[in-house]
Amino acid sequence: MKNLFHITALSFSLCAGAVYADDQQTGLAELSVSDSRSDRPIGGFIWYPTAQTGSTETVHTNAVWQGIDVIKDAAPEAGKHPFVVLSHGMYGNAMNQTWLADALVDEGYIVAAISHPGTSTWLRDADHARALWDRPGDISRVIDHALTDPEISPFIDADRIYMAGHSLGGFTAVALAGGRFDPAAFDAFCASDAADIGCKALANWNVAQSADDRIEMAQDLSDPRIKAFAVYDLGGTQTFSPRSLAAIERPMLVMGAPVDIAGMNLDTESRALSTLLPPAKVTYMEPETLSHFDFMGVCKPAGFEILQTEEPGDEIICRDGGAARAQDHAMIIKATVAQFQ
Repeated sequence: MKNLFHITALSFSLCAGAVYADDQQTGLAELSVSDSRSDRPIGGFIWYPTAQTGSTETVHTNAVWQGIDVIKDAAPEAGKHPFVVLSHGMYGNAMNQTWLADALVDEGYIVAAISHPGTSTWLRDADHARALWDRPGDISRVIDHALTDPEISPFIDADRIYMAGHSLGGFTAVALAGGRFDPAAFDAFCASDAADIGCKALANWNVAQSADDRIEMAQDLSDPRIKAFAVYDLGGTQTFSPRSLAAIERPMLVMGAPVDIAGMNLDTESRALSTLLPPAKVTYMEPETLSHFDFMGVCKPAGFEILQTEEPGDEIICRDGGAARAQDHAMIIKATVAQFQ
């Protein structure tokens, strides 16, 4: 998998780690999807089990975020592995769920994550953001790549493909499961007193404002290759027609975050989704300690103060982001692994 991944610096420092002793470690390689969509290049990371020995490096870390220990470009562990694709939230990036990727690798999974064009930290092109229907397509393109690339495909179990998404990534997951955008119903919701932050976000991106865009958004964006989903404190439930949600046939874990620090309305988002899905297909969890940003990485002790000084307002990302968040991560990992069994 040499040359598949090159670790991006983009404000993240990399530091050398210690020699490991475990039989299985996490390998890390570049993920760059090459296909016909030259107008929307996507790339990110792929983490995978490796039996290779040697020294590790701590990656995806800086003064704010804890990182993980990996062996870059290591040889993958032999055999077929289940495959998980991760989708980040609004203005997040492929590094947001590094902690989850590392934990899933420990369970034998290969994991991929990308930075969605238009709605990620460093990729905010207005036309890419407007084309929100391309977000689920990004995930399908990653799956296409994993199943056809000669360096990756020999290690992927095509019958065990899964997907997890946080916030706007949760919207992406629901669309891939079969949720269909309903322009008229969403317009009515956003014009009502119940309108939530999803209405403002999509309006700011000019999503579904033209007749052609409304048609694109309302297409079937599902991917039948994905066997089960994990949806973490999603935004965008009200964009989907109830009829399409009721017809979803694949299992879905829905986790709501009741500690309100991000303005998410559970009644119109996670709780609503859990009631609209077929009861036999949904597992709903709402752990009392969970906040929206607990699905991101663990913050270092100085993380809150650094963000408060350098990016005022963003410090909420690290509120209770240390030991308490690590405990929540353990719970999220357990529930996600159970969902993907």
